[in-house]
Amino acid sequence: MNKKVVLLLISICTVCIIAVSPMIGMDTIPFSAFFNPIDDNVKSIILWEIRLPRVIMAFIAGAALSLSGMTFQALFRNPLATPFTLGVSSGAAFGAALYVKLGLFFSFLSIPGQPVFAFIGALVSVFIVYSLTRFKKSFSTATLLLAGVAVSFFFSSLILVIQYLSDFTHSFRIIRWLMGGVEIVGFESVYNILPFVTAGIAIIFFLNNELNLLTFGEDIAFSRGVNVQRVKILLYFAASLMVGSVVATCGPIGFVGMMCPHICRLFIGQDHRYLASASLLFGGGFLVMCDAVSRTVIAPAEIPVGIITALLGGPFFLWLLINGKSEQSIMNSG
Repeated sequence: MNKKVVLLLISICTVCIIAVSPMIGMDTIPFSAFFNPIDDNVKSIILWEIRLPRVIMAFIAGAALSLSGMTFQALFRNPLATPFTLGVSSGAAFGAALYVKLGLFFSFLSIPGQPVFAFIGALVSVFIVYSLTRFKKSFSTATLLLAGVAVSFFFSSLILVIQYLSDFTHSFRIIRWLMGGVEIVGFESVYNILPFVTAGIAIIFFLNNELNLLTFGEDIAFSRGVNVQRVKILLYFAASLMVGSVVATCGPIGFVGMMCPHICRLFIGQDHRYLASASLLFGGGFLVMCDAVSRTVIAPAEIPVGIITALLGGPFFLWLLINGKSEQSIMNSG
């Protein structure tokens, strides 16, 4: 099937999911609330203060994680690479856990303290990984991957230490945050995360052609005039910036960055001029759909959306292993 047709179908499906998702779980559909957002009606308040912000946040988070996953998979030439491979998620989680353990309560520029600490933790993780890589006087993907894994394990160990030293209340808050979720009230969190995600998306889309060349190897990209070191650094920081901002706001939501780009690659091929748009749209729609399931399957209680993505991601990961295709053949499909 033509790639443009596939991309159009993904776009239509994503729009339909976003349009329907706010209504799921309501006994009656409040169409009038769409045209009168300042109405004091309870359903109007629920729609504009809870449902719509939550759907938009889920789409932004899913799109950012999926696009970051696509970027890391191209950089590492490995379909199993995830946005959390480089320790960004663990760093952000450590920042949030430290905030809870210290019992702090503050806000910075109207942003709650926990996301601020989480984002600082993500930046520290990125800085450490980058510094370790530069210490080796290279920016090779192998060194980057090993440094990311080491930093991820280190921060994960620190989180376990904090949990062990915390009381029941703090430990429960840490565990709940680590499950991931997009439960927000109002659009303030959306406004906080949007600049970081937009900047990362712009950089990655601008370097789509370079991503195509890097997929075939650094030597080929260099022979075609690509400044390999600079492009890899830009892509690395753009993807890490998006992941850090998402994790700081929503907590770690796993497997989205692995599943969505791979599924899109199977349908639309390896050309990042189309794959980037498909991954962004599919990832956003996927997380919106997962969130709709998480808040309705055991209503009125909710399941953290990170659990839903993990339940889907585990079997998908096993399918990749059992499928029999080599990593190289998967990456070169299409």
